[in-house]
Amino acid sequence: MTVTGSGPGRRERLKALREASLHRPVLARHLSDGFNGRWSRRQWATASLFASMGLLVAAIVPGFSNDTTAPAHAPRQSMALALPPLPARSPEQARGDSWQIVTVQSGQTLGELFEDLGVPAATLQQILAQPSAKTALGRLRPGTELAFDLPVGGGLRTFRFDRDDTHRVELHIEGDSIKETVIERPVETRTVVATGEITSSLYVAARKAGLSPAAIAVLTDEIFQYDIDFNTDIQRGDRFSVVMDENWREGERIGRGKILAATFSTGGKTYSGFRFERGDKAEYFSPDGRPLKKSFIRMPIPYARLTSGFGSRRHPVLGRVRQHKGVDYGAGTGTPIMAAGDARVQFVGWKGGYGRTVVLDHGRGYTTLYAHMSRFGKYKAGQRVPQGSVIGYVGSSGLATGPHLHYEFRINGVHRNPLSVTMPPPEPLRGAALAEFRAQTGPALARIQQVERIIYADVGGEADGGQVAKAEAPKDGKKG
Repeated sequence: MTVTGSGPGRRERLKALREASLHRPVLARHLSDGFNGRWSRRQWATASLFASMGLLVAAIVPGFSNDTTAPAHAPRQSMALALPPLPARSPEQARGDSWQIVTVQSGQTLGELFEDLGVPAATLQQILAQPSAKTALGRLRPGTELAFDLPVGGGLRTFRFDRDDTHRVELHIEGDSIKETVIERPVETRTVVATGEITSSLYVAARKAGLSPAAIAVLTDEIFQYDIDFNTDIQRGDRFSVVMDENWREGERIGRGKILAATFSTGGKTYSGFRFERGDKAEYFSPDGRPLKKSFIRMPIPYARLTSGFGSRRHPVLGRVRQHKGVDYGAGTGTPIMAAGDARVQFVGWKGGYGRTVVLDHGRGYTTLYAHMSRFGKYKAGQRVPQGSVIGYVGSSGLATGPHLHYEFRINGVHRNPLSVTMPPPEPLRGAALAEFRAQTGPALARIQQVERIIYADVGGEADGGQVAKAEAPKDGKKG
């Protein structure tokens, strides 16, 4: 269409044509102008976006639906069941509800315990007036258990304590009177085998094996002290086994008893000791029935240093050469001096240059002399002295330049060197005593061997460790 001319008329015709073109219908083919049968990359991206949005809407919209239809449940019914009646408590049970168990702590006194529980001091004095209570409660040890029967709104009704390991005492308080009841608590004795291997020290290994310090002392100072020097002979890998009694009460171990047998392996050799009562005295014997305890110990002072030997020497005080008829052990003033063997005290007192001196008569012509003491022990002339008992203390009395022990050993009055003299052997078991000893020691040795075969089947043992194995069924604790 052609528009010709100029002026106002022409402008009006152009305006009319523009409005007519804006209101003209648009044909569909105009939208696809340029489409040749293939989608462009932009068209594919747009289509993918709309498709993803459609899937998302389809997934979300059902969640907003109000349709909460759920499958129907079966109808429920309730039934009341009658509970069985609670059993009525007996008076003893009701009484037991008021018991309060108190464990004594370090530093606590009986008066403080009673005061903390609100028990009057007058009641405490009333209890301590009882002979059994005065003896058992006179010195409380930490860990002791005391029981108080204290009903609500009332005073102390019953007080309970252990008199010893086998007896429990109940004091029933009724006004100004007290009724005492003693309850026997059975104690059973079980025999066990404890064994260990040393890697750093005997004490550590023995404690881990379950031995108490007292049991370790029996092992070192009583059973094997004559055969093993525990200062120099002990090596890594040495082993020990101990057969001992354990005391049990009401399922609880309350202590360990005597050592029945022991073995100690060191330096490629095994030493054994077995407990046996000869007469009224318990001793330890070798497997063939010879006492392990020798008639004499070499050193009356343990771990002392030898300062002067036996023989000719120049006297340190007199300054001239003379026979030294004994040996000297240097030690600090006050060091205990032990009797070298079982003996009767022959002399106690001052003896010239010897100073304070003790002479012991061991029988069969054997005597020993101990000189230069600072003070004497408790034994007097004529008394019997067991081996190892303290008869005096190191000093420097008499002709002495410093504190030491002068020790002499005589046989039929003749001085002998205590370090080299052949000591008389102890008397072995014979006859019926030997037969009884062998009957007792056989089972004990078999138990040790059985446990050691099990524990040491593999090479090596636990470091500084020990194990305790049950050796036999529980038995009465009255065996000797």
